[in-house]
Amino acid sequence: MLPFVINGPSRRALFAGTLAGLALPAALPASAEATARGSLPARPNIVLVLADDLGWGEIGSQGQRKIHTPNLDRLAAEGVRFDTAYAGAPLCAPSRCALLTGLHAGHGTVRENPEGKEQHALLDADLTFAELLQLAGYRTALFGKWGFGPEQPDQESHPNVRGFGEFFGYITHKHAHQYYPEYLWHNGAKVHLGGKSYAPDLFRERAITFIDQNKDHPFLLYYASNLPHAPSVVPGGDAGEYRDEPWTIQNRRHAEQVSRLDRDVAALVDALREAGVARRTLVLFMSDNGPHHEKGVTPRLFDSNGPFRGDKRELYEGGIRIPVIAWSPTLRHRVETRPVTFWDVLPTLADLAGVPVPAHLDGRSFRGLLTGGGAPRHKHLIWNRPRKAQAIRRGRWKVVRWAPHIGGAGPNGRVELYDLNKDIGERHNLAAAKPLLAEELCAELDAAIGPDPRLPYGLRTEVSGDEVVVTLHNGSKVPWRDVRINLDKAGKADAHTVSVIEPGTAFSAGFPVPSGRIVARADFEANGRSHVFRRKHVQVHQRIVLTH
Repeated sequence: MLPFVINGPSRRALFAGTLAGLALPAALPASAEATARGSLPARPNIVLVLADDLGWGEIGSQGQRKIHTPNLDRLAAEGVRFDTAYAGAPLCAPSRCALLTGLHAGHGTVRENPEGKEQHALLDADLTFAELLQLAGYRTALFGKWGFGPEQPDQESHPNVRGFGEFFGYITHKHAHQYYPEYLWHNGAKVHLGGKSYAPDLFRERAITFIDQNKDHPFLLYYASNLPHAPSVVPGGDAGEYRDEPWTIQNRRHAEQVSRLDRDVAALVDALREAGVARRTLVLFMSDNGPHHEKGVTPRLFDSNGPFRGDKRELYEGGIRIPVIAWSPTLRHRVETRPVTFWDVLPTLADLAGVPVPAHLDGRSFRGLLTGGGAPRHKHLIWNRPRKAQAIRRGRWKVVRWAPHIGGAGPNGRVELYDLNKDIGERHNLAAAKPLLAEELCAELDAAIGPDPRLPYGLRTEVSGDEVVVTLHNGSKVPWRDVRINLDKAGKADAHTVSVIEPGTAFSAGFPVPSGRIVARADFEANGRSHVFRRKHVQVHQRIVLTH
C-alpha cells in the first residue's frame, strides 16, 4: 500500500493553507487487504469526484510529467483505471446532464452550454442519480458546481429538488468562475463570504463534515469541484510548488490548481478512513470534458490531452476522452479498456444501490467492470452539439460531422471518418475512401438523436383539497410486485395494495391529508429483492423533493 501524500500537517492545516509533508496510514495490513480485494459491498457509499476541465493527460497515471498528482496516481495504482472513458460532451452543461440523467446529449434535456444566454434547467421529466439513491434511503449531498437552472431556491432545477439533501456551492456556470465569491448557496439561502474565502477549500471541509456526520448511513457525496477551470486562481496569488518553473504565471497557477485538486481528493479519502467507512465506499474520479485553453493556459505545455487530437469544445478524442478512476480498498488493481461513458453512471449507481434501473436509458451499468466481470456493450456512443457538430463511435470507427460553416466546414458541412484502432490521433480522414461506411454511421447518428425516451419513474404526490394522491410509477424494465402504498404516519390498515405494476404503468392511491409533513412510502418487490421508496411532499412547480 502506498501512502497518500497531503502537503500539510493535518486537513485543518491544509484548509488554512499550511504546506508540509504527511503520509496517511493504510486501512489494513497489506496481506489482509489483498485477500479482501476484488469485490464491492452491497449498497456501498458513493463518493463521486468531478473535476472541471481536467484533461485526460493531466494526471501522472495518464502520463503527466510536469504536474504532480501523487494521490490520484495512487488511486489509479490500487483501483480500476478506465483507459477508454468518455465525457457526455466536450463542454460542461450537456456533459453534466448526461452524467446526472443517464442520457447522451442526443436525448438529454441540456444539449449545449448557456453561452451567455439563459442558464439551462433540468425539467420535471428528468430523473437524476441522486433522486434514485435518495428514494432508496441514501443520504445525499452536492458540494461545488451545479450548473442548471436560475439562481433561486424555489424552482424545479435546484439541487435540493433534484435529490441532493444538502447543497453548498454555485448554482450557475458563470458564478462558478469566481474562486473567491461574494456568496455561495447553502440549500435555499445565500451564504455571504465577502470575497474572502477560497471556495474549493470550503467545499472540501463541507464534504469532510458530511462524511463524518453520515458514517452510519449509506450516503452519496457528489463532489463537483470547479478546479482546474479558468481563471487560474490559487490562494496567495503564487503558484505553490510550481512558483519557480519557467512557465507563464497562468500555466504555473493551472498546475497548482490540479495539484490542489489532487490533495483535496486525498483529504476525502483520509476522511473516509477516519470515519471507518473506506471499505464500504466506492470513490469515482472523473472530469467533465477535455482540457481548457482559456485565459492564458497552454494545454500543449503539459501534453494535457495525451495522444489525442483536440481539447475542450471539440468532438475529437481530446475533447471528450477523460480520466476515470474507481477506487475502494476492496477492489483489485486493473486497467479496463472497454469504453465507459458519463451516461453509464446513473445505471451503475442504481445497480450498486440495488435500485431497479430505469428503462430506456442510453447508459449501461459498468458494475461488472469494477470487479473484472463483464458488462453490456454499447451499440454506439453519441455526442451532439446542436447546430455545431456531432459524433458517433461504433467499435473502431468514429465519425465527426460538422455543421455548415462550423469548424472550417463549407456550406454543406463536413464529414470525417477515423479508424481509432490505427489512428487514435484522428489525423487521417477516411470519409472519401469509405463513403458507404461514413454514410451508414451518419444515418445511425441521425436515428440516435431525438426526444427523451424515458418512462416516468418513482413516487409522486399531489394534494387536492383534503386528499393526498400518491402515485408510484414503474419506469423500469421489470414488473414491481406486492406493491403497498401508504403515508409514513398512517397505519398498515390504511395502505393501498396491488399485486403488480407492469413496466410503463403506475398505481395511485388517495389518503386524507395528515397533520404535519407528508411523507409517501411505497413497498414492493422487484428482481427478487424488497424495496422501500420514500418521498416528502414539497410543491415546487409540482416537483416532489425526496427525503431520507
